[in-house]
Amino acid sequence: MHIHVLQLIVGDKLISDSYNSLGLHLLSSGTILDAGDIHMLNRHNVEYVDILPRTTTGAEHEPSEAPVRKANALQLSSFNNSIIAIKDIFTTVGEGGLIDNEVVESAFNPLIDSFQEEKDVVSLLLSLTSQDDYTYQHSVQVGMLSYYIAKWMNKSEKDALYIGKAGYLHDIGKSRIHPDILNKPAKLTNDEYNEIQKHTIYGYEIIKSSMNDNTLALVALQHHERMDGSGYPMRKKSTEIHSHSLIISIADVYSAMICNRVYQEKRDLLIVLKELHRMSFGQLDPKITQVFIRNMIPNFIGKKVSLSDGRVGRIVMTNPSDFFRPLININNEFLDLSQLQDVEITQIAIE
Repeated sequence: MHIHVLQLIVGDKLISDSYNSLGLHLLSSGTILDAGDIHMLNRHNVEYVDILPRTTTGAEHEPSEAPVRKANALQLSSFNNSIIAIKDIFTTVGEGGLIDNEVVESAFNPLIDSFQEEKDVVSLLLSLTSQDDYTYQHSVQVGMLSYYIAKWMNKSEKDALYIGKAGYLHDIGKSRIHPDILNKPAKLTNDEYNEIQKHTIYGYEIIKSSMNDNTLALVALQHHERMDGSGYPMRKKSTEIHSHSLIISIADVYSAMICNRVYQEKRDLLIVLKELHRMSFGQLDPKITQVFIRNMIPNFIGKKVSLSDGRVGRIVMTNPSDFFRPLININNEFLDLSQLQDVEITQIAIE
């Protein structure tokens, strides 16, 4: 049975060895796949594998559900500590002080250490939440996601950690924006919107004067630039944008859309991935966006979902022809959303 890797389910059995494009041996024939194996095949960009036909005594094998994990106590503690730290950094800078690199690394590095081996990013995003100001939670999420994207791009641990730190500090310029503008629930005036856009310039100035790190400063300056030149503050295009900024911009957009803000309710994680896919045709780097989507999709297997028609089920399989409309188990009946264009996932959760 020759199938696309995004159709694999926990419990499938390989009937031939699996190799990546460089000839590196990944998995042996006879391996019974778990969630980690499927994730690894995705990371190595394997397209198709051969598995034993899904039959048990002549009946079609039913998809298994992947185990759903919540953040553990260490991850929660590290997450909350990193939020407290970024809040203190914002306060210090807002009062005219400088960023202390030791403070940044003593908060961000333990966060990375606590989930370094964690593969289920979706569960982390669903379970690591804070009642604190959106800006601070967003900064932590962007740092986390930027680190993950860098690792999925096969960056070294040192480079991934640095890119994660750039994401953690990307919005520091908002410390100079008046809270009345930053937290305004109504539509911004043109002057207010122009002031908000200046947070990128302020961030560049703050990081340059505090840390004398041109790359970190450039990320703060460029994370709202877009490949087609439609971004701000300098309307940079494609190769004019630093490669780290391209990574952070994807993490920034994703986190912003999945969080509650004063002027916008959060959107579902899978729906936002679909929006990122749309934005990759002009605004976001298409290759990096595809890496992000490809590594996030398997994390949705096993998650509880609510559908637009009121039904509740669980994702049991992704769909290689339409990543964003998977197979749903509803009371042991399997619903293929790709065949029902009028039914959408409205919410994804972990129990």
